[in-house]
Amino acid sequence: MAIPEFLAELRSVVGNRPLWLSAVVAVVLDDRDRVLLARRSDDGRWAPVGGILDPGEQPADGVVRECLEETGVVAVPELLASVTVSPQVTYPNGDVTQYLVLTFRCRAIGGEARVNDDESLEVGWFALDALPPMIETEHERLRHALECEGPAFFSWEGKERP
Repeated sequence: MAIPEFLAELRSVVGNRPLWLSAVVAVVLDDRDRVLLARRSDDGRWAPVGGILDPGEQPADGVVRECLEETGVVAVPELLASVTVSPQVTYPNGDVTQYLVLTFRCRAIGGEARVNDDESLEVGWFALDALPPMIETEHERLRHALECEGPAFFSWEGKERP
């Protein structure tokens, strides 16, 4: 997987130290209410499509871009379903990152699902009752996107609660 140029430049300064990055996830549904999933090339796990936002990029634009780049599917965001923080991630090269994750429910409006870059091994549409194995955080993102009618889900640990 290619690292975005802005991130490579940043890593050249900070090395492997923890970075806080913004990411988007697209829970994309088709006209049969199947969900679009990709099997990631970095860890082989199935997950909704997503990625890091470019500097200055609007999150809704980023989720559309990521979906098209990774799967060839043109999607339109319908709803910001959740705002969550990922656990800290340590990559094989030693880079440490934590993500602010904005999950959008999207509707497919064009394109054809396919592996469209080097970030996925497989791409496909799945009925909600026939999903491949995924880690619990991916199931949570799907649940948030499918069940949310607004406002978006967010965790609050009660700090400074009135």
